Amino acid sequence: MRRRNLMTVLAGAAAYPLLAGAQQNALPVIGFLSTRLPGEAAAVVAAFHRGLAETGYVDGQNSAIEYRWAEGRYDRLPALTADLVGRKVDVIVATGGTASALAAKSATSTVPIVFLSSDPVKYGLIASLSRPGGNLTGFSMLGNELLPKRLELLSELVPQARVIALLVNPNYAETERAIGDAQEAARVKGVQLQILKASTEREIDAAFASLVQLHACPLVVAGDPFFDGRREQLVALALRHAVPAIYWWREYAASGGLISYGPNLAAAYRQAGVYAGRILNGAKPADLPVQQPTTFELVVNLKTAKALGLTVPSSILARADEVIE
Repeated sequence: MRRRNLMTVLAGAAAYPLLAGAQQNALPVIGFLSTRLPGEAAAVVAAFHRGLAETGYVDGQNSAIEYRWAEGRYDRLPALTADLVGRKVDVIVATGGTASALAAKSATSTVPIVFLSSDPVKYGLIASLSRPGGNLTGFSMLGNELLPKRLELLSELVPQARVIALLVNPNYAETERAIGDAQEAARVKGVQLQILKASTEREIDAAFASLVQLHACPLVVAGDPFFDGRREQLVALALRHAVPAIYWWREYAASGGLISYGPNLAAAYRQAGVYAGRILNGAKPADLPVQQPTTFELVVNLKTAKALGLTVPSSILARADEVIE
C-alpha cells in the first residue's frame, strides 16, 4: 500500500512540470500592435496596463502581452500582424492610428480587434459607431476632424500670418484626408496653405529649412505616429527656426512645443485596456460600441512662446486646460 502511494506521488511530481507548462500556456495572450517607437510609447502603454488591470488582468500574472512595434515604418505592419495571428493571440490591440487597424482587419476576421483610429467608419473598419459589427471595436480619436480647430488656434496666436504650413507624412494612411480638411479650413479662414511632406528624419530637417523661405510661417504638424517618435526633433527645429507650431498631443507641449490641442492620448489607451479585458472576459467586439473622446486638451507652453517672441492672447489662455510656465 505504501509502495502504491509512493508511486502515485512520484507520478504526480513527474507530471507537475507538464501541468505547470499547460497552465502557463493557457494564459490569455494580448497582441499589442503599434506603429510607434517602444520608448516613446512608454507612458501610453502604462495607461493601457492600468485599463487592463481594471478588468482584472495583469501582464505576467494572469495574462501575457506580445508587443510588435513598427517604429514608424508602416510597410512592416502586415508582417507584424500576421505574426500575431499565427501565434493565436486572444485579442489584438491595434494602436498608433488607422494604419495598424487596417493591417489587423486585413489579417483576420476572427480574432477580436480593439483599435485606436481616426474615423473608423470612413476607413471601412466598422459599419457604425454604435453597432460596429464583425470582430472590431475601439476608439475614434477624431484626428482630422480637429484640424480646422488647430488652424483656427494658430491663426489666433499669429493673426498677421497669411500663409500657414501643414507638415504631413506621405506614407501615412490618413494624409490625403488631412490635406483636404486643412485646405478647406484654410480657404474658410482666408489664408494660404503650404503643404510640406516628410517621411524620414532628414526630410523633417529639410521641411523646416524650407520654412525659412516662407519667413517662418506658422506650422500645423499633422497627427502621425512617425512624427510622435520624432517629437524632440520637431520641437527643437521649431524653436531653432522660430516657427510657431501647433501639435495634436499634450506630450508635444510638455516637451517644449508651443501649443497642442487634441484628446487625452493616455485616457484613450486606458480605455483600450478596459475593452481588451472585457473581451478576454467574454464580451464580443460587435457588442461594444466604438467610443469617441468627449473632452479635448488645450495646452500652451508660455516659456516657448516667450522664446519665440510671441504674446499668447488672453482668449487662448482663458480656454487653456494647462499652461506650462
